[in-house]
Amino acid sequence: METSKIRLGMIGAGAIGSVHLNTFGKLTDEVIIQGITDVYLPLAEKRAEEYGINTVFNSAEELIHDPQIDAVIIGVPNKWHAPLAIQALKAGKHVLVEKPMGINSEAAKEIVRAQRESGKVVMVGHQMRWQWQFQQIKEQVEKGSLGKIYNAKTGWFRRKGIPGWGSWFTQKSEAGGGPLIDIGVHMLDIALYLMGNPKPVSVYGSTYAEFGPKKKGIGSWGTPYWNGQYDVEDLATALIKMEDGSTLSLEVSWAVHMDTSNEPFIHLMGSEGGASLSGNHAKILTEQFDRAIDIDLTPPVSEQDDRVQLSRHFIECIREGKQPITSAMSGLTNNLILDAIYESSITGREVVLDWNI
Repeated sequence: METSKIRLGMIGAGAIGSVHLNTFGKLTDEVIIQGITDVYLPLAEKRAEEYGINTVFNSAEELIHDPQIDAVIIGVPNKWHAPLAIQALKAGKHVLVEKPMGINSEAAKEIVRAQRESGKVVMVGHQMRWQWQFQQIKEQVEKGSLGKIYNAKTGWFRRKGIPGWGSWFTQKSEAGGGPLIDIGVHMLDIALYLMGNPKPVSVYGSTYAEFGPKKKGIGSWGTPYWNGQYDVEDLATALIKMEDGSTLSLEVSWAVHMDTSNEPFIHLMGSEGGASLSGNHAKILTEQFDRAIDIDLTPPVSEQDDRVQLSRHFIECIREGKQPITSAMSGLTNNLILDAIYESSITGREVVLDWNI
């Protein structure tokens, strides 16, 4: 692609849409926000005024088919990720889609098929991969400092954090699930990335809904709709087995009676060393002279915003025609595991992942 500015279209003017608009607004040398749309047009009009966007489209379809748009950003409820991404790909647009890539693995497979047919870039918005802590851990993993990573543990416990009770967040038909597909997908994605992207083959998991149905454990994110419904989990736990024999355990909650810092955590266990992160505190664990040694990781002098780095990577992939770090296949991997956890919770059995696309 020539070096002229990439013209972006924003689908979704809600909270996450504002995050993307604010981020790409810092990259005006590279991109221009050409247009925006939302199912609630007054909100799109408000964002257009706030961010100096010239065109408010009446519908996502109208935005997608506008020849002045090179790429679309999809920041809408999970249910619409795949339909909009596929429509955009068929229209010859590049796609940056919020996590999870699909509401389920079949939707994710449809995106992968559409991406392969179109040859366009599909990138999933997993900004955690660009946080300095994870970048430094990844660097040590790639150097071989940890040896073979044979086991990992990750999760995110929120004590009172159910978002928007009764809204699309807590409806399986709209969101696909609860904390597992909301914050669990972030931890799953970063754990697999740090482990070196081993291929998952089977899953055993359980989900629980002990708070949401009683309208307990309510958090501050989102606007409650008390006449709505809650048919998702509020805690999930799983063990994921990889083709190379390594394992990953995942635990997440929106609400739980537990002494928790409400921060994400990850522990990598390798043959030569380990890595541990809780919140913003990260360290490498190793051994020297038969003694256990902990090496604290420190932020770089000039730390770059993770979302700015993600957005720059999207632009770079479009310009250079290369595969994003958070590719469509990485999105599918996450969706396959999420589906398997939900299925295993229902059947009580281990679920073998279906990689047929």
